Amino acid sequence: MENSPFRKGTLNHLIRSLAAVFTQGTKRNRAAFLIGLIVTSLLAGLMFLKLSPLEALEEKLYDYRFKIRGAIKPPDNIFIAAIDEKSIERLGRWPWNRDKIAALVKRLTDAGAELIVFDVIFSEREKNDILLGAAIKNAGNVILPVVFDFEREAKISENELLAGAAFSSVRDPDMFNKYNPIMSKGVLIPVPELIKEAMTIGHINMFPDGDGTLRWESLVIEHGGYLYPSITLQAAAVYLGIPPGKVVLKATEGIHVGKRYIPTDRWGRALINYYGSNQTFKYIPISDIIEGKAGNEILQGKIVLIGASAVGIYDLRVTPFSPAMPGVEKHASVITSILENKFIKTVPFFINLLVLILFGILLSFLIPGYKALGASVVTGLFLLFILAAGYVLFAYKGLWVNVTYASLNTLIIFISITAYNYAVEEKHAKRMKAMFSSYVTERVVNELIKNPEMAKLGGARREITVLFSDVRGFTSFSEKHSPEEVVTILNEYLGEMTDIVFKWEGTLDKFIGDAILAFWNAPMPQENHAELAVKCALNMVTRLKELQAKWEAAGKPSLDCGIGINTGEVIVGNIGAEGKKMDYTVIGDHVNLGSRVESLTRKYDVHILATEFTMNKIKDLIASGRLWRTEARGLEKVVVKGKERPVEIYEVKTLEQGTESRVVEMEEEKITVMKEK
Repeated sequence: MENSPFRKGTLNHLIRSLAAVFTQGTKRNRAAFLIGLIVTSLLAGLMFLKLSPLEALEEKLYDYRFKIRGAIKPPDNIFIAAIDEKSIERLGRWPWNRDKIAALVKRLTDAGAELIVFDVIFSEREKNDILLGAAIKNAGNVILPVVFDFEREAKISENELLAGAAFSSVRDPDMFNKYNPIMSKGVLIPVPELIKEAMTIGHINMFPDGDGTLRWESLVIEHGGYLYPSITLQAAAVYLGIPPGKVVLKATEGIHVGKRYIPTDRWGRALINYYGSNQTFKYIPISDIIEGKAGNEILQGKIVLIGASAVGIYDLRVTPFSPAMPGVEKHASVITSILENKFIKTVPFFINLLVLILFGILLSFLIPGYKALGASVVTGLFLLFILAAGYVLFAYKGLWVNVTYASLNTLIIFISITAYNYAVEEKHAKRMKAMFSSYVTERVVNELIKNPEMAKLGGARREITVLFSDVRGFTSFSEKHSPEEVVTILNEYLGEMTDIVFKWEGTLDKFIGDAILAFWNAPMPQENHAELAVKCALNMVTRLKELQAKWEAAGKPSLDCGIGINTGEVIVGNIGAEGKKMDYTVIGDHVNLGSRVESLTRKYDVHILATEFTMNKIKDLIASGRLWRTEARGLEKVVVKGKERPVEIYEVKTLEQGTESRVVEMEEEKITVMKEK
């Protein structure tokens, strides 16, 4: 995991940053550019995680796009027959007797209404059900609603009444095995005398977002092994004359309604294209229809939605336009958007991510070249462009582009780079020390600040003790767990191990994937470098056991590691191309030997292996008890790949409390030749 956040804690990053601080302004611009990239990476990570506060902010900005766009004039082929205050005053308290509903259906039929869609469920029997059923049968164009229940189990008889309304054509149904549609247990249906006479049925379930706002229409709900459409989809298809077989559900992608295509998310939801606030569509009081005050010319050939608008009936929804819109008007918007083929589509995630990254890189490149005022103007222009582009694409192309992350990234980059520039100019040495003291020991930081020439190109021979630590079975671990789990556990592990390296005054060279390379006796001289390295390794193993217990208690996956230690003369220094790329690192045969020894921990099933070269430095310390409760046990001599001379290896471990330190030499000399690494 070379891109781990802990990578910035390595000495390579420290040396490069120090070199930038002590050179001209162009290097400072590079540091500012790097800050912009880090901020952009952070925001990209939050976009992957879908951070709730930012997602909620984007939803609110999405709602404002509706308000800025304003209402769209709806077509004149949809009317809402309203159960409003006037009708309740004229016809009596709701719910009305079914004979009044039958009269309404008969009047609409006589007036030539093309389609009658109820947003009212007649789920309880009444003496006039037969009368209403006859009116529905005579009309032949009535769609009745059902409401799916997610707690109560449905009766077999109820499921049988529904089956005929399910999708008859589903493409790629296996995709629902990966992304389940919304699934219900039970269902609330009209009484059989009514549902049997209806032209078809559709569900009227609504699922607001977390803030209570209704932004999505659930066009598909699974129940009893069948997939059922919403009443809005049914109404649009019937009005367009599309037979059920031509309404094709493409699992997790969209719905074909004849030649029209409705894009959906993986759960069969489509964004609602609201045409406006309350009363955008034409309302007619039901009392006016029954009493004949609404002429045939108004209703003929129209879709008539029957639903409540009276406040006391509580069928009001929070929408981007209104805090209290009648649910039936939401239905009107969805049906109209299907008829007019006007849909809102979410932009694919990778497009939103690309916008974030491109704007982040461009802004990070531009801002360092300006002073505070110029940088403010550039940032303001970027923000204006992002928000304006998001609105234009929404209003004219029906595209929902996520502008929150790109906008926030723009602000944070500006603030971060501006703060960085002020910090460098006003509190140069103090800020630098505060920044880097957490990456290596304070003694090393002070020495590097006093001697910036250490950042120059070059190297020297020096005896060092090198420590390699590697996670065991990391490849299989990565394959068995999600990327989020892998990154979380690995970052926690690397963070703890890094702290221990610094605690024992080690130099953290680099992370090599999931491996750690650290060394002692450079850049600062350390006479007891072998002792420090061994103490660091023992501390790492102890802390790892504590982490393993913590992970297991939390039900999280666990990591294990092997550590190899070797001592010898190597080349150490800042090596690379001056002014382009330099790494403060160690190279040489003894570095390679340390890596080979670490890989042998798997063969011998131990946590720590040290070579004879390291043991020669610390045997007396162990034997005298100055390395407390430590055992070094000779295993055998090995000839590692690429070497000819055998090297004796020792297992090093911490003993139980009350046990004295000891060195146990090999019982008999044995040489093993390793063909693999």
